[in-house]
Amino acid sequence: MTLRDLVAAYASHPAIHLYVLLALGGGVYAVREAHAPWRPLAAVLVTMLAYPLTWYALHRFILHGRFLYRWRMTSALWKRIHFDHHQDPHRMDVLFGSPLNTAPTILAILVPLGWLVGGGPPGAAAAVCAGFVITCIYEFCHCVQHLNFKPRNRLWRRMKELHLAHHFHDEEGNYGITSFAIDRLFGTYYGSARERRRSPHVFNLGYDRSEAQRYPWVAELSGGLPLDRPPRPGRRA
Repeated sequence: MTLRDLVAAYASHPAIHLYVLLALGGGVYAVREAHAPWRPLAAVLVTMLAYPLTWYALHRFILHGRFLYRWRMTSALWKRIHFDHHQDPHRMDVLFGSPLNTAPTILAILVPLGWLVGGGPPGAAAAVCAGFVITCIYEFCHCVQHLNFKPRNRLWRRMKELHLAHHFHDEEGNYGITSFAIDRLFGTYYGSARERRRSPHVFNLGYDRSEAQRYPWVAELSGGLPLDRPPRPGRRA
């Protein structure tokens, strides 16, 4: 896959279309309605600073937590937003987050934050704009990491290597997407597979056969997949 192919695959996804529209809508509203430009700009800055930490917390404690699959009403949500991605990390149909889940979550976090920091609706709109722009960047980097594309850029190559270690060696680390600074801060960063033993749950996130017997809803939705089989290495171009 060439860079042009990767960009085409990325740009054709409906989730990206929605995120771009929300970013544009927020940006236009913030520019038109702001009376003191520094307030929306402050909201943008806070969003940029808060986004990596927020993503880390959501990824580590929610997506990799075990409470969502233990409730029937949230099991389908957990399956779609993260279990399926770890079952087969290169599946394009689950590579992007579901907009029905990601967009409301981003709005629920950024609207109050931007409103508070930015002094009302223009600040909230500015934060929403910044948040969805960052989300588009994250999703593009996620495509680089999982699609059959070999980056020439050294930073991109390293980013891909660290993220694939999260998927194929030890899922309890390297939670970042574009940056692993928060992982370093909280002690979950590892630079190579030699630093850790391979996790038995890297493929199923702890939802193994014993868990499926106690909480069968994800297994039922998955058609009885063999949850304990080792992950496929996939295309690591």
